[in-house]
Amino acid sequence: MPLCYRHIAMQITQTSIAAIRAGLPVAAVDDALASGRVTAAELDRLAIPRKTLAHRRAKGRLTPDQSDRLVRILRVVEEAEATFADRTRAGLWLRRPTTALGGEAPLDLLDTEVGARQVETLLGRIAHGIAA
Repeated sequence: MPLCYRHIAMQITQTSIAAIRAGLPVAAVDDALASGRVTAAELDRLAIPRKTLAHRRAKGRLTPDQSDRLVRILRVVEEAEATFADRTRAGLWLRRPTTALGGEAPLDLLDTEVGARQVETLLGRIAHGIAA
């Protein structure tokens, strides 16, 4: 089974950890873009700058750090989709500033692990009906 972003984002296993450490294939970025969950501009800003991505395309693989950032973004996007049970609503929520996150859009916090954890905590509160 080919390793795709969805497999990694949904099941963090020892195998996928090893894959991240080795660097994901650039096709994982293409899959993420084709899914419509993130845009090229968002990936450029949050995970892999366009020029760097062009360079990685020639190499065929992302670096471990780039792979980790990509998986982090996709993990949170999928958690938002599960929480809202709707891809469109999740996408709107991720891109809209919220007072619960200091006036920042959840997606904008995904460039760091700390920010991603804040967004995941908020999604957990929403999923459990706790006022966000």
